[in-house]
Amino acid sequence: MRLAAIQSAGTGPESAATGRARATLSIVLALVASVLLPALATAAAASDGDPSAWASGKPAQPERPAVVLVRGATVWTSGPEGRLENADLLVRNGRIAAVGQNLETGNLPDGAVVIDGTGKHVTAGLIDAHSHTAIDGNVNEGTDIITAEVRIEDVLNPADINIYWQLAGGVTAANILHGSANAIGGQNAIIKYRWGAEPEELLFDGAPPGVKFALGENPKQSNWDTGEPRYPRTRMGIEQAIVEAFETALDYRRALEAAERAGSGAIPPRPDLRSEAVLEILDGTREVHAHAYRADEMLMLLGLSKRYGFDLAAFQHSLEAYKIADEIAAQGVGASTFSDWWAYKYEVIDAIPYNGAILVDRGVVTSYNSDSDELARRLNTEAAKAVRYGGVSEEEALKLVTLNPAIQLGVDQMVGSLEPGKDADFVIWNGHPLSTYSLVEETWVDGRKYFDRAEDLARRDEIAAEREALLAEIEAAAGGGEEESTEGEEAGETPEAETTEEAPTMEEAPETPPEQQQEPEPPPQAGWAGEVTR
Repeated sequence: MRLAAIQSAGTGPESAATGRARATLSIVLALVASVLLPALATAAAASDGDPSAWASGKPAQPERPAVVLVRGATVWTSGPEGRLENADLLVRNGRIAAVGQNLETGNLPDGAVVIDGTGKHVTAGLIDAHSHTAIDGNVNEGTDIITAEVRIEDVLNPADINIYWQLAGGVTAANILHGSANAIGGQNAIIKYRWGAEPEELLFDGAPPGVKFALGENPKQSNWDTGEPRYPRTRMGIEQAIVEAFETALDYRRALEAAERAGSGAIPPRPDLRSEAVLEILDGTREVHAHAYRADEMLMLLGLSKRYGFDLAAFQHSLEAYKIADEIAAQGVGASTFSDWWAYKYEVIDAIPYNGAILVDRGVVTSYNSDSDELARRLNTEAAKAVRYGGVSEEEALKLVTLNPAIQLGVDQMVGSLEPGKDADFVIWNGHPLSTYSLVEETWVDGRKYFDRAEDLARRDEIAAEREALLAEIEAAAGGGEEESTEGEEAGETPEAETTEEAPTMEEAPETPPEQQQEPEPPPQAGWAGEVTR
């Protein structure tokens, strides 16, 4: 019997309460071990190079129906067709085949999924142009001012539950960025939210590579002290650090070319992954996503992009972009901003909620991003704020989280709007997509349904039932332990009273000499070891 086995391993008889506690602990440990040990075995197998080990316990990839047809919905195309009432969306083999009213579909094949869209709204999948979701560990390599050689795709965590939660908010793709601790930070990863896929399967095929730049307070370390000051500490130093990185990369290229001209006897320079990444920026094959708040520093980077000829895809945050909207538009640079964030640090003091509307009005390709796992689940209502602050039309407001971020990320030929030939990334809402009262009913990526609210609610009941079953097993084990302990007492095995050493009274407690008393340790400095992103 379980309790007897536990007692035989001990050194003496136990009280009934102790027996019950030990019995309960044993079953809890057994249940935990049944879950934990297979997970540890999986991790060990994966660390030994077995890729299939990661498949253990993860959700299976949903099937992709040959045909999906949504009938009679309000379809927000975010494209030339605008908003269509009582319209249909036809998907074939993971791509949008047609959008319109009263579509002629012919005979649908077996297994086709037909959805009644009456009273529902359909939009393109939402795209978050600035995210740190699914990063395993710290978002920053903060040890140097230039870290262009590190790659976010190397630390993607497909098991991050925020992927699923954001699917529940209609997000289907995101720009996963390095943090903002560096003037030139790490390489970004544009991903699709294929919940349950392998890390490399999250990557968005065909998305242009990019890199994170950062200007202002974060890279110059204005708001924290690491104990090891790092150059630079000023905005002018940030500009010079970027220039030096460019010139170092160009020198590296010249050395490579000189070695190649010299022939087989020449010794080329040591491979420099940092300079190679910076050369991709200068060659225009790696786009820049630049964290910036103030107008003056954005103008500085616009000037550098002209001087060195690199592609500046978008300013991130860009809360003072309204001051220089015409200059940003003239160079074809985008702005990915917050709807109404302000006052969380000094360099955002001039932020206004009309920033997005002004940028749209001046012709800047503008998006609203989250920079937050939580806010990403409500990007639709972030977009709605552009209607409130600035009178942006509902169709243009929705583009702030669909087509416009797709343009900024260079993937608008594949996603961002509901048009024939594009990937079938779409969301079905139970009401107006910009309403705080609306919920996502289904989210589809590549023609596969990755979120279904009805299935999620049903699964919650299963999980609750499983939890109750486990608790019942624990309670039953605890009850059995009490019964066995009682039987032992009735047989004359009276448990001995537990003895404990009596604690000293206040008068007896020795005093610590003042010189030996220690001050409490101060809390760790915030910011450096944590996430420096905003």
